[in-house]
Amino acid sequence: MAERSTAAVDVAGNSGDESLTAEADQSTADGVAQKRRPGTEHDQAQGDLVVADSVPAQALELHSGHKLARRYRLEECVTRLDGFSSWRAMDEMLRRAVGVHILPANHPRARSVLSAARSAALLGDPRFVQVLDAVEDEDLVYVVHEWLPDASELTALLASGPLEAHDAYQMVLQVSQAMAAAHREGLAHLCLTPGTVLRTSTGQWRIRGLAVSAALRGVRSDTPQRADTEAVGALLYAGLTQRWPYETDAHGLSGLPKDLGLIPPDQVRAGVHLGLSELAMRALANDGATASRHEAACTTPEELSKAVIEMPRVRRPEPSFTPPSEYPRPPYARTSYTAAGPVPPPVPAPPAPLETRTGKALKWAVSALLIAALGLGSWQLADVLMHNGGEPLDTVPQTQPKDDKPQQPEPIAIKNATDFDPFGDSTEKPSDISKVYDGKSDTYWQTDYYRGYAEFGNLKPGVGVILDLGKTQTVGKVTVTFKGETSVELRAADVSAGSQPTSFDDYAKVAKGSGTSVTLTPDKEVESRYLLVWLTKLPPESSGTFRGRVVDVKVSS
Repeated sequence: MAERSTAAVDVAGNSGDESLTAEADQSTADGVAQKRRPGTEHDQAQGDLVVADSVPAQALELHSGHKLARRYRLEECVTRLDGFSSWRAMDEMLRRAVGVHILPANHPRARSVLSAARSAALLGDPRFVQVLDAVEDEDLVYVVHEWLPDASELTALLASGPLEAHDAYQMVLQVSQAMAAAHREGLAHLCLTPGTVLRTSTGQWRIRGLAVSAALRGVRSDTPQRADTEAVGALLYAGLTQRWPYETDAHGLSGLPKDLGLIPPDQVRAGVHLGLSELAMRALANDGATASRHEAACTTPEELSKAVIEMPRVRRPEPSFTPPSEYPRPPYARTSYTAAGPVPPPVPAPPAPLETRTGKALKWAVSALLIAALGLGSWQLADVLMHNGGEPLDTVPQTQPKDDKPQQPEPIAIKNATDFDPFGDSTEKPSDISKVYDGKSDTYWQTDYYRGYAEFGNLKPGVGVILDLGKTQTVGKVTVTFKGETSVELRAADVSAGSQPTSFDDYAKVAKGSGTSVTLTPDKEVESRYLLVWLTKLPPESSGTFRGRVVDVKVSS
C-alpha cells in the first residue's frame, strides 16, 4: 500500500459521543489514524483513512435554556470545540431527553453532516443510536439523536477490567451484525471506538455516530468495510485484554509494548478465550500479519459476523455455589471412643408414667363411655334390620364405577407476551406482540424482514416470543399458528425463575416442529411460568426476502 502523508486531525466534533472532552476527542482521532506514521504496521492497515484539516473556529452564541425550533431546550453543554458543540437537551414536545449536535450553517462540513445524519436516520436499525432529526435552521445546522441514560460506554466498562468471555462474545456478535446491516445499505462508520459502543441495562449493545462521526471529522476511506472490520476487531481485542492493539495509548487504555507487533490476545493476558482471541486476530490481521495458527482474515463486517456465528457459542458463566456450612452436632449425637472402639451415645430413657388416683378414675370413665356407645350402635343396627325385612345389603349404596375416559386438556391463559431478540437488536415489532394471544385469526405479530436466507439472513439463530403464564403452570402442549410454513422450537424457563429471564441460555428446548399450524408437545410435562416460542426458519415473503408471522398461540395443560 502506498504511503500517505499525515493530515491534521479535526477535533471539531464527536459524532454523538456525549461524554467526550477535547482530550478524549483527540485520542479518538489518534486511535483511528495512529498519528499516521508512514511505514508502521498500523499505517499499512489503515493507510486509506483520510482525515481532513482543521477548520477555523466559529463562535456560537448558545446557552442553557436556549430553544431550537421552539422544541429542543438546551440544558448542558458536554462538548464545545472549534465551532461545534454537543448538548444534552429536553424535547419539550415528547418530554424526553435527547442529544443535540450544533454547527454554524457556514461550517465547511455542515452539508455533509446533514446528509450523513439523514442517511443514518433512514436506516432505522435499533442497534444504532437513532438520529431523530436533522435540520438546517437559518444560521444553524443541528442533529438530534437518542439519549441513553441507562447505557454504559465500553470505555467505562473496561476501566474496571476486561470483559467476561460471554460479554465479549455478545459484543462482537451484535456489533459485527449491526455493521454488516449498515454496509448493506451503503453506510459506514469509520470512527468506531470504545466511546461509541454502549451496553444497555438489558445487556444489548448499541452503536452511536454511524456516518455522522466520519462526516464531522471529514474522515474518508477507500475501503470502508475493511476499516470498520478492523475497528470491530480492535474493540474485541480491547475487551479481552484491556489493552489497545497498537503501540499508542488511546481511549484510556495502554497500548502494546513497542517493537512486538500485533500479538494475539491470549499472549497478552492469561485465561483469554482462545476462540475469541483467534477471531480478534482474523479481524485485525493485515499485510502478512496472519500467522499459521490463524484462519483467513475477515475483511468485511459480513464475513466477521458469519465467523462469530460459526464458532461455538460462548455461554454465560454458571453462578458460583457455596455449600452451606455443616451445622454443629448436638452433644447427645456425638460418638465417644475407647480402646475397644466407638461407643454409641446413650439413648435417654422415656420418663416413667405417673399413675395417680385421678388417672385411674379417668381411665374407668372413658371405658364406660366406649361400652355405652357400642351398645347404642348395636341397638340402632338391629332396628334398621327389622324395618328393612332382613335384607340390609340391598340398602347399602354401591360404589359407582370409575370413569375411565381421559381428562381433556385445560387451556392456560397467557397473561403477557414479550418479543425476544437476544442476538440482534433488543426488539422486533413490540407494539403488535399482544396479537399472538388475542384469539383472532386476522391479526398477527411479525418479525423484521431478512434477505437472502430463510435462517434470518444468516445473521442470527432466531427470534421469538416470551409467554408469561402469570404463575408456574404444568404445560402439556403449545399450539402455534403461522402465516407460511415456519420452523419453531418451544423452550421453557426453569421452574425456579422468579422473574422473566433475559438470556437465551436460560430457556431449555423441550419440543420443536415445522408447518403453518404446529403443536409442540414436550416428551414430559413441563412446569414453568415463562415459555419461549423460538422461530428458527422463516417463510419467503417476496423475492429474496423472508419474514415470520405468528397468528395465534394457545397453551394447554
